[in-house]
Amino acid sequence: MNALGHAHPKLIEALTEQANKVWHVSNLYQVEGQTALAEKLINLTFADTVFFANSGAEALEASIKMARKYHAVSGHPERYELITFEGAFHGRTLATIAAGGQEKYLEGFGPATPGFVQVPLNDLAAVKAAISENTAGFLIEPIQGEGGICEATKDFMRQLRALADEHGLLLVLDEVQCGVGRTGHLYAYQDMGIEPDIMASAKGIGGGFPLGACLATAEAAKGMTPGTHGSTYGGNPLAVAVGGAVIDEVSKPEFLEHVRRVSGRLSQGLSMLADEYPDVIEAVRGRGLMLGLKCVKPNTELQKAFMDKGLLTVAAGDNVVRLLPPLIISEDEAMDAVARIEAVCAELSTKSTAGKEEVSAS
Repeated sequence: MNALGHAHPKLIEALTEQANKVWHVSNLYQVEGQTALAEKLINLTFADTVFFANSGAEALEASIKMARKYHAVSGHPERYELITFEGAFHGRTLATIAAGGQEKYLEGFGPATPGFVQVPLNDLAAVKAAISENTAGFLIEPIQGEGGICEATKDFMRQLRALADEHGLLLVLDEVQCGVGRTGHLYAYQDMGIEPDIMASAKGIGGGFPLGACLATAEAAKGMTPGTHGSTYGGNPLAVAVGGAVIDEVSKPEFLEHVRRVSGRLSQGLSMLADEYPDVIEAVRGRGLMLGLKCVKPNTELQKAFMDKGLLTVAAGDNVVRLLPPLIISEDEAMDAVARIEAVCAELSTKSTAGKEEVSAS
């Protein structure tokens, strides 16, 4: 979320300037900052239109509603189901936990909201088999964050786009975690040779300030006429002022090149550790500065050990530890992180333990 770190001067400037003007304007009226940020996003992406929200879950709710409404106004109200993918995480509302389909998030909340069909990630045959007369489209994270930094392959994404076109369906992307420069591209889809119809963006887009956005083509959004959706605080002047400053910084070619360069060094260093300590780290996953360590030992054990070394990480599914540093991280800071991870690996490795035991015995 803190894509530009803490107290970035450009964000402070944008927030302070807006705070001295107006904090809130009803969305019944045109909000100048919304228009400015929407135009930036439209110019930088596939989108023709943008709806602002406060969070990723809200951006996904708008995306889901938009996909259903599109088919309803196109004369096919029976098309309300989205095909989603095992391991996904789309939020914590009733609709988004149903979309994710993970039992640990569904438990205790009664019957799951209907309208979602889960299939395995990167399994094109399963996707084709799941398409029915009720299918509205596909909802997918290009890189699953909570699921364990599991990537949809470029070929799979292209096949989904082709299937959507063939069957008159919508391709809906969840780039809440992997968007806004995280992969070394402004949005992950831009390195996959496809364009979505609808996309949810949040987290990094606000640089730590609550902000979400649902981006869409004019065709996909044609059913979302005034009154069909809304938000009291979505796109409030403070949030869009900060969001505009974030996009100005992150969209710079040299900024994205920096992310890719640092990522290259970080990934290389981590891969070397996986080779050296295969009993601790099984593999390194991800792209850009959205990386994951597939652990041999319990990921919570590594997460705690990393924290003891002053390194904050996030546990994820499939026994993965996520590394999601601010995008402004330097190469030296990345190498410092590798050194701290190496120290933990050395402490946890059975190879190191065996060596200590041999020294003690002698």
